[in-house]
Amino acid sequence: MIQGERRRGRPVPSSEAAERRMKAQRTRDTAAELAVRSVLHRLGLRFRVNRPVVGLRRKADVVFPTERVAVFIDGCFWHGCPLHATWPKANAEFWRAKIEANKARDRATDEALEAAGWTVLRYWEHESPAEVGKRVLGVITARRKAFS
Repeated sequence: MIQGERRRGRPVPSSEAAERRMKAQRTRDTAAELAVRSVLHRLGLRFRVNRPVVGLRRKADVVFPTERVAVFIDGCFWHGCPLHATWPKANAEFWRAKIEANKARDRATDEALEAAGWTVLRYWEHESPAEVGKRVLGVITARRKAFS
């Protein structure tokens, strides 16, 4: 299936192994997201999962609608983590443009949510789920006090 030119805006995979990895990549319910959600649930927090927010065509990984808090767990590769991002050598131009576009979309999402009165929390997939949970709990507790 590697033959041919670009397909639907994507370059031809550099190898069969690369194609298998990309097809297996989850867009939701990643291991990092599941771990953070598990911690949040154990902390007694209840939330919505993978929900659109403020009329955007984007979904937050964890949403607290009443408190107006959107939590994103960003993958190091896909969102250009400053510590762990890698730049593929195969199809390098495509991947650099893709990752930079993801970063720009993330910034635009944050700005739109904040303009609508939401608090945006972004964490990297490599961050400790327990630490992420503690920070989210702190924000949710503060927002609940502010709204009461």
